[in-house]
Amino acid sequence: MSDKAILEVNGLSKIFDVSKPWLERTLNGESKKTLKAVTDVSFSIPKGETFALVGESGSGKSTIARMIVGLMPPSAGSISFDGTNITSSDFGKIRRRLTMVFQDPYASLNPRWRVEKIISEPLRAFNLMHSEKDIRDRVAELLTVVRLDPLDGAKFPHEFSGGQRQRIAIARALASNPEFIVCDEPTSALDVSVQAQILNLMRDLQDRLGLTYLFISHNLAVVRHMATRVGVLYLGRLGEVGPAKELFRDPKHPYTRMLLAAVPDLYAVDQERPPVQGEIANPINPPSGCTFHPRCPLANARCRSEVPVPKVAVGEAIVACHAIEEGRTEPVAA
Repeated sequence: MSDKAILEVNGLSKIFDVSKPWLERTLNGESKKTLKAVTDVSFSIPKGETFALVGESGSGKSTIARMIVGLMPPSAGSISFDGTNITSSDFGKIRRRLTMVFQDPYASLNPRWRVEKIISEPLRAFNLMHSEKDIRDRVAELLTVVRLDPLDGAKFPHEFSGGQRQRIAIARALASNPEFIVCDEPTSALDVSVQAQILNLMRDLQDRLGLTYLFISHNLAVVRHMATRVGVLYLGRLGEVGPAKELFRDPKHPYTRMLLAAVPDLYAVDQERPPVQGEIANPINPPSGCTFHPRCPLANARCRSEVPVPKVAVGEAIVACHAIEEGRTEPVAA
């Protein structure tokens, strides 16, 4: 592990215009509508580590992933990769060094291409190899690395199981010899037993190749297995960031506690578990103040009017919560 950050995200925001067409708005007297998918998100990832982003669907995890790999521009903020600000400089110069593994292993693979062509695409796109023999040998090597048969290169994606297709997607991601891989829910579409195989493979590859991961998931059991540090995202804002062991042992933010309380625990079947309260708010019209306050048992008047600022809490945890800052632990009386 290295303390040097390979990726730094500072004040990252993304706003989408979800307005109706101009003429329809004018006739109906409606104003523009925007959706704040990500708001002022900052974190860093040291080389060789795995930083996990967790949160419910609609919290902005995949939007952050797509901005980092250049699939969409940020509305504000900066992303630095190995000291280079990739939001203001030529992204193409470092494009080979970071890549992405998508959620659906079938939709992310061209069904009309043979596996050999799918995996060799980065080699050709980045002009890493020119000899057809060298390309075939590299594809065979990558298939072996992800524990598939080199002869599988002649097959089409539909001839494989979901887990095997995800291995192919990982082989393609490794083809350009990247240093950083964004993993956007890489196992959510797979069976539990296959998930374990893919996660163990990713851990082995990280140790062997010195990879750095941004791991996005809503499955906290998977995050516990993979992550070095965890960022808890709610409605586009980070509520808590800290070392994975510390966060799972002693969660600080009420939202983090709620997520962990919802994870099945065979050793706590006789204990009363607080139910998950409410649903994530509409990002087009988010609540004022702390956006989690309508679901938070510790919320008070300050929470409803003032946006919390991330501050160091206990240990290495950084928490954006008025209740934690003020030392409030008991639910507010109705």
